[in-house]
Amino acid sequence: MKDGVNGVALAVFIFFFLAVTVMGFMASKWRRAENADNLDEWGLGGRSFGTWVTWFLLGGDLYTAYTFVAVPAAIYAGGAAGFFAVPYTILCYPLVFTFLPRLWSVSHKHGYVTSSDFVRGRFGSKGLSLALALTGILATMPYIALQLVGIQAVLDVLGVGGGSNWFMKDLPLLIAFGVLAAYTYSSGLRAPALIAFVKDTLIYIVIIVAIIYIPIKLGGFDDIFAKAGEAFAVKNPETGKPRGALVSGPDAQWAYATLALGSAMALFLYPHSVTAVLSSKGRNVIRRNTTILPLYSLMLGLLAMLGFMAIAAGIKVKNGQLAIPQLFEDMFPDWFTGVAFAAIGIGALVPAAIMSIAAANLFTRNIYKDFIRPDASPGHEAKVSKLASLLVKVGALVFVLTMDKTVAINFQLLGGIWILQTVPALVGGLFTRWFHRWALLAGWAAGMGYGTWKAYDTPSATQDHFGNTNLIPLIGEKGYIGLTAFALNVIVVIVLTFTLKALRVPDGTDETSAADYTADAGDPGVRTELPPATAGAPGGH
Repeated sequence: MKDGVNGVALAVFIFFFLAVTVMGFMASKWRRAENADNLDEWGLGGRSFGTWVTWFLLGGDLYTAYTFVAVPAAIYAGGAAGFFAVPYTILCYPLVFTFLPRLWSVSHKHGYVTSSDFVRGRFGSKGLSLALALTGILATMPYIALQLVGIQAVLDVLGVGGGSNWFMKDLPLLIAFGVLAAYTYSSGLRAPALIAFVKDTLIYIVIIVAIIYIPIKLGGFDDIFAKAGEAFAVKNPETGKPRGALVSGPDAQWAYATLALGSAMALFLYPHSVTAVLSSKGRNVIRRNTTILPLYSLMLGLLAMLGFMAIAAGIKVKNGQLAIPQLFEDMFPDWFTGVAFAAIGIGALVPAAIMSIAAANLFTRNIYKDFIRPDASPGHEAKVSKLASLLVKVGALVFVLTMDKTVAINFQLLGGIWILQTVPALVGGLFTRWFHRWALLAGWAAGMGYGTWKAYDTPSATQDHFGNTNLIPLIGEKGYIGLTAFALNVIVVIVLTFTLKALRVPDGTDETSAADYTADAGDPGVRTELPPATAGAPGGH
């Protein structure tokens, strides 16, 4: 570990950071329609992105600082259990191939900007739409916070973060907030779309170099796994149990499987995933992307190995999130350390920008427009969304400043608990109209209440609340709280749907038709112009 500020690495980091910031501001003119001032342009990039732009945007959106910092940190701390992130990114693509093209088609036809727009139109319920919007905003905040934790970890290792003074300690977060706020406000979705090219290129370069160069310095993978195995075999003096394992034991298999399945179900339901999907210009763009995005899963598998390398390299840190940045600083020449840190930093900026835009779109369309200002013009919508994106970042800062960052992967898993409760309404609504809107709302409330309560009530070694996302379900095995809450949600929806239909309780009006879910851009009857400012579904609350 190097003392003081690593000047060379810091200079390289600042160079790339400033370069992408300039790109972020310049992106306001990239592919922009003339005289266009509306949410489609600012929040969805004009719905104009093709296959490669969408691929980089989705990659920049889904493979984040969480990927670069928290996943190998989880493996550094506990071993093989952290690899759950690899199978879940493999499982998710067959799942999303079945429903994302349908969501794109119906959204393109009716001018939907958010998933809550679709739910409002499908079920004729502003109340259900509001519930999903609030869930999306809430689930996005800890995810943005996770990106800011990544930047903070890099700057701490560089020697310019941390300290006892509260201002200096949190200065990296304030810097990240300022940069994000400025170019997101100016350029909207075009900024992260353009910067994603730089971010993904840097990440691939760093991973390829790391997976070859670091094992050579450490004596090869045999030595790496041997040293990691020895370290995991050491028992924790407080619990009397081994620190971790190279291979998950029988008592951890159910937790591993449910974490992977629940995370796979949740990944493309996040508002930022939906935003990236709806920004593409064609249904087939989505289909092609689900076939080539698994290339990122290969990258993730290699990246996860860095957790074992950090153990073999003798990295000792109190905060596991510093393990990989510290590994890079110890192993790489200073100039390439700067490149690696820039990849992490930019890998945080891109998704954080998309996430704040997506959450702002939800607020504008499904809270402000539906309940506060129904006659808002397209230009006014765009202004409100820009301001809302700033407030979302403030909420993310609250998560970072108030929650334990030593196990930052729980930030993402906590968001997953919440976003999984939107599956019945969103994914179910894309295939069937059978569910009753009131049943969906009740199921959502049950899943959200139970999941939040259990997550809050589950301690870890370092904090009393929100310390873990696993619990002991009725079957006697540890499992992901999100899936347990989702199961409760589905049971409530099915039972109440039967009951409400038997009682002949009126349901909402569906403004969509079967043909809306399968048409591509340019097909007869598909809307290609911007929707009117007052477009929305009829129906109750």
